[in-house]
Amino acid sequence: MSTTPKFLQGVFGFTGTGLTKPAPLDPSLTFLVPAGMTAQPLYFRGGNSSDELVYVTLTRDGASMRMFPIGAKASVNVPLRVVEDVDPDSVLELVFAAPAGASGEIVVDFGLVIF
Repeated sequence: MSTTPKFLQGVFGFTGTGLTKPAPLDPSLTFLVPAGMTAQPLYFRGGNSSDELVYVTLTRDGASMRMFPIGAKASVNVPLRVVEDVDPDSVLELVFAAPAGASGEIVVDFGLVIF
C-alpha cells in the first residue's frame, strides 16, 4: 500500500473568544479527504506563546475527534497511538479556542497519511 503524507502547519496569531467557543483558526488547517482515499491522522505538535491555556481540536465533519491542550508559553507533541481511518469525502479541520481576550501566536504541525 502506497501512502502520501499531508501536513497542516503554520504559525497563526489569535485573540481568544472563550474556551467554550472553538472556531476555525485558518483556512489552511482544513483538509478534504479525496474521493476513493482514506486518511489516518498520525501526530500533532503545537506551541502557544500566550500566558493562557489554549487548545486545538481535530474535527471530522464538524464533530470532535481529539483535543490537544497547550499550556501557557508551552508546547506539546502528541503521537496518536489510537489511529482511526477517516473515510473519503470527510472534512478534517483543526479548530482553536482560548480564553476571551487572550492573544498570542500558536504554532501548529499536524501530520496525516493518505492511502
